[in-house]
Amino acid sequence: MKTSLISSFVFGFFLILSCYSINAQPFDYPTANLSTTWTNNVSAPHSVTFTDGSTVRAILLRGSFGPRFVCGFYCNGTCESYLFSVFIVQTNSGSGIVQPAIGFPQVVWSANRNHPVKLGAKLNFNAAGDLILQDADGSKVWSTNTAGKQVVSMQITNDGNLQLLNARNTIVWQSFDHPTDSLVPGQKLFEKQKLFASVSSTNWGKGLYSVEVTNKGLFGYIESNPRRVYYRYLVNGSDASKEMSYVRLLNGSLSLFIHSAEPSRPDGVIRVPLSSSAQYLKLMPDGYLRVLEWQAGWKVVADLFGVRRPSL
Repeated sequence: MKTSLISSFVFGFFLILSCYSINAQPFDYPTANLSTTWTNNVSAPHSVTFTDGSTVRAILLRGSFGPRFVCGFYCNGTCESYLFSVFIVQTNSGSGIVQPAIGFPQVVWSANRNHPVKLGAKLNFNAAGDLILQDADGSKVWSTNTAGKQVVSMQITNDGNLQLLNARNTIVWQSFDHPTDSLVPGQKLFEKQKLFASVSSTNWGKGLYSVEVTNKGLFGYIESNPRRVYYRYLVNGSDASKEMSYVRLLNGSLSLFIHSAEPSRPDGVIRVPLSSSAQYLKLMPDGYLRVLEWQAGWKVVADLFGVRRPSL
């Protein structure tokens, strides 16, 4: 009897320790190491379908309880094709993706917008330090081209930047250097970079509208032949900085640093409503440059190019 009681006590003690250990683990999964492969299939973990017809399969997720950045596979419409992308979703205190009826995923960056992949596609973070996206037939769709550059880990940051790091935690590659159609708070759009609108909400290929920074200001273009300017914000003056011209999305503004750089004051400011929740800027398929914010659903809170639709 004594032996039985001792055994029960020991078992209970280790069960408590085990439960405590499990509960003490972080709920989010923001990092990954080399030689990891993720497959886009219906049985993948962290897979959620929304009432608007979109589906996400999270690979990395940073944080919990509220709007959070995730990287993974995303689809909408009939879900016959998928993007490897960074998107914003709503999460609960355990980092579970929730609110499928209103918290629809918001894509802020994508790797393969011109070449969506199918079910069965694979994302491979290989031993050489390269991140490679392969379609279901094994064909290579996209890569960071970082093989041999001492990459050891991958992470999604609190501000939505997908990064590959070396052993010294130095950034080797990051999604912020390759913008698509959106900017998140804190992100810069540099001279020689562009935002390209998608063709439509279901056709993610490059569309007719682009936004670009030059050493003269901020411009919106219709990508015709020849291309035409439909928006301009000109900044006069001469360069007082060696840094390339850029704009940066901040809380309350899209700030233009055309002839100067931070910590100097911006050369121009386009006002944006102060955010009370998650917010991001997106060049829409119709050419509008809009700011969206989470307000018990995603709402347009600003139109930075004005209300007039650009003419084709």
